[in-house]
Amino acid sequence: MFDTSEYNIPCERKEGAYVSSSSSSALDATSEHDTGAKIGQNRNHASRKNVVEILPANIAISDVQEQLLPAPDGGTLAWTQVAMAHLVVINTWGVINSFGVFQTYYVSALNRASADISWIGSMQVFFLFSVGVLTGRLTDAGYFRPTFALGSLLAVLGSFLASISTTYIQLFFAQGVCIGVGMGCLFCPIVAVVSTYFRSRRNLAMGIAISGSASGGIFFPLMVRELLPRLGFSWTMRCLGFVQLASLLIANAFTRTRVPPSRAGPLIEWNAFKDPVFTFFALGSFFNFWGVYFAFYYIGSYSRNIIGLDYPQSINLLMIIHGVGAIGRIVPGLVADRWCGPLNVIIPATAVCTVMLYTWSTIHSMGGLYAFVIIYGIPNTFKCTSQRDTDEMISGIFGATVQGIFPAALASLTTDLTKAGSRMGLVFSIVSFATLTGPPLGGLLMARNGGQYHYACAFVGTSLLLGLAFSLACRFAKGGFVWKVKI
Repeated sequence: MFDTSEYNIPCERKEGAYVSSSSSSALDATSEHDTGAKIGQNRNHASRKNVVEILPANIAISDVQEQLLPAPDGGTLAWTQVAMAHLVVINTWGVINSFGVFQTYYVSALNRASADISWIGSMQVFFLFSVGVLTGRLTDAGYFRPTFALGSLLAVLGSFLASISTTYIQLFFAQGVCIGVGMGCLFCPIVAVVSTYFRSRRNLAMGIAISGSASGGIFFPLMVRELLPRLGFSWTMRCLGFVQLASLLIANAFTRTRVPPSRAGPLIEWNAFKDPVFTFFALGSFFNFWGVYFAFYYIGSYSRNIIGLDYPQSINLLMIIHGVGAIGRIVPGLVADRWCGPLNVIIPATAVCTVMLYTWSTIHSMGGLYAFVIIYGIPNTFKCTSQRDTDEMISGIFGATVQGIFPAALASLTTDLTKAGSRMGLVFSIVSFATLTGPPLGGLLMARNGGQYHYACAFVGTSLLLGLAFSLACRFAKGGFVWKVKI
């Protein structure tokens, strides 16, 4: 339900139209004053007059929403949504980015190949993105609340089902499918909601929300490391489930949608692909995400099998990666808001990471690994002491910068807020196939390479190179060949 309390604009639905009562007509606003400003100036007088203006059904809300419903761009309610989004991301991307803990444990406990285990994590990311094409449209249509509640239920249920699972196939469906579908019902809707509360500070708000992946990336591996040897796998998973239950209950209680629902329109907005900017962005995102999660999933295995670290050290490495990565999720948002825009932040980060991924397999030192986790997520401060140190920063920079800015960039390219959920869901569903197949393909290439990483690094490096090419095409389609333009 659209909350009009912040603007004191009574609003109701009548015969397919939205009815608003204010001291002046939204459609007949004078040229001397912006309608949004006039609403703010006359909020004390809104109740004195009973002039009712009806927006006809054939006039889209998006045509006048920037005047009628200006984004607060701050305030208690808006920042509360960011805080709730942070909690949601802890329970979605935080869980996904912590899968390296389970990847390491399952390989030994189930005696399965790394490529087999990575399918569980890949299914989580696949459903998180692919379900977005449905949940995004449901959010736009006004069904945010039941969609969000269903996602919370499935995410918690999956953790408890995993706690009683003893075979690979049981874990695949509990942790991969059930939790993954739940994440899909949570992530796209909350990102769509937050994007409607901000305009000039949108990248910062998104960065703070997405930094929940760093918070979860620290918290959940730490829980697993401490509880697994003491309580065993079953009770460790139950404890994780109780944490998810508590945090998601808070998110359900305080999350509020802002814009009116838009029930008209198709489930999948195929017309979006007529926009070259949107199409290039979708293709660039596909290839970027096709390669990025290989490093997240296999950094633990690389540290043990290539560098020679033990299991506790590999878990410490994973936690430091996500801890320092919080900087790389927030700082780029500030830079994008103030100076250059999110797309102009993504492109150079992707270019640097492309080179790093191509050369990752040459690293054979513990110092290189720790250089990676310390500098993780701060793309403007690459000051490494050796080529190996530089190479170890690959997945961190991409994950912290591109993953953190990706939703904000997509939101900035969506001018119609009533279609924010649909367009995000459409891109998320495209990206889902990349995240589903990327890590397992990398694992198969490792097997063909005798357990070495050369073939896999060539694959993910080429994937990011293609992503960089389409991102550049998107940037030039949007802003032309003018370099100093904020996109």
